[in-house]
Amino acid sequence: MKNQSVTSNIDWISVFIYTLLVVMGWMNIYSSSLSLTTDNSIFDLSHEYSKQLMFIALTVPLIFVILAVDGKFYEKFSSIIFAISLLSLAGLFVFGSTVKGQTNWYSFGAFGLQPSEFAKSATALALAKYLSDVQINLKDTNRQMQALGILALPVILIVPHDPGSALIYTSLILVLYREGLPAWYLWTGFIAAVVFFLALMLKAWVIILIAALVVIFIYYRSRIASRNIVASIMALLAISVFVLSVDYVFDNVFKQHHRDRFNILLGKEVDMKGIGYNTNQSEIAIGSGGFFGKGYLEGTQTKGGFVPEQHTDYIFTTVGEEWGFLGSLVVIALFVCLIVRIIYLAERQKTKFSRVYGYCVASILFIHFFVNIAMVVGVFPTIGVPLPFFSYGGSGLWGFTILLFIFLKMDANKVNEW
Repeated sequence: MKNQSVTSNIDWISVFIYTLLVVMGWMNIYSSSLSLTTDNSIFDLSHEYSKQLMFIALTVPLIFVILAVDGKFYEKFSSIIFAISLLSLAGLFVFGSTVKGQTNWYSFGAFGLQPSEFAKSATALALAKYLSDVQINLKDTNRQMQALGILALPVILIVPHDPGSALIYTSLILVLYREGLPAWYLWTGFIAAVVFFLALMLKAWVIILIAALVVIFIYYRSRIASRNIVASIMALLAISVFVLSVDYVFDNVFKQHHRDRFNILLGKEVDMKGIGYNTNQSEIAIGSGGFFGKGYLEGTQTKGGFVPEQHTDYIFTTVGEEWGFLGSLVVIALFVCLIVRIIYLAERQKTKFSRVYGYCVASILFIHFFVNIAMVVGVFPTIGVPLPFFSYGGSGLWGFTILLFIFLKMDANKVNEW
């Protein structure tokens, strides 16, 4: 076993899908940032596609380092890795550089590093370490609060700089549910999201009346032994307070550009030349691609630069325009296959730590993939969530690569964990 190569027992199916996504991502970055009037050399680092090619090249030694480290290292030092990531997030308040209104970068000359991208794998490791403790039982309220606290720490540090990235950490609640967190946490979150959107669309008294009717219906439909009038009243009061607080939070806590994005999504405010421009142009570009697309490097919306930030958060519009519905379906299928493969590998792990970490990887990739595409096609507010392995950026590419390959190393090591 000691003489095995770095890539021994690696899951090549996952590596193959990862490679396809990275290559396809670069092809779309090249198309979306290709200039028709200047030197288009791929070695000219003034171009995004050239920088991304360099970032991709640097992932090769990064992957070999990750695979060369013993899999048990990540479990043993997970707490230290998590602490370092929290310090890097806290350091943004003092040393961070502001880019497009968000102070979530460390600048190093012409390049920057976004610590929130690396904090995802660190948080996943910390959560896996905590849940793998033999004494942990998520039926216990104190344990629930401690587990949720691990997720809350990076969120608290990230929200002031980048609310979109902070949203990603909520996906790890799915992992807690898989490990025994009561289902009412998920139901509460789902109901809160629905009520929030309804409160932006309807009068408060209408929603409270609907909630009262639902609570009464559930109360009388329940078996007599399970009826609890106090709990029903408390639930109705909680919903009522939440509904009445939505307007205040929306008007006083959300920033103006966040309010604009929600208003456009809800059809309250149409500003095709302002805050709604990106989404509108994105929908036009994707729709113009038809079934087969206009052809690689032939997208008129892409070449005309009509979609701002098309090489980053809106990279999927290039897929839709140039590769069409068929190409978009292929990209979506690849993401689904990778996520399903990770879940399959997680289920066959021989340690709880690696299983939980695998589910964390799948959850983070899923929420990024789902939210980004939903955002691009206009069914979710624009919140700046990149598409894994596709969107331009070294921090994002390396962060997702580290997240995935740490798990693939754990999976490769499982043959030695008997």
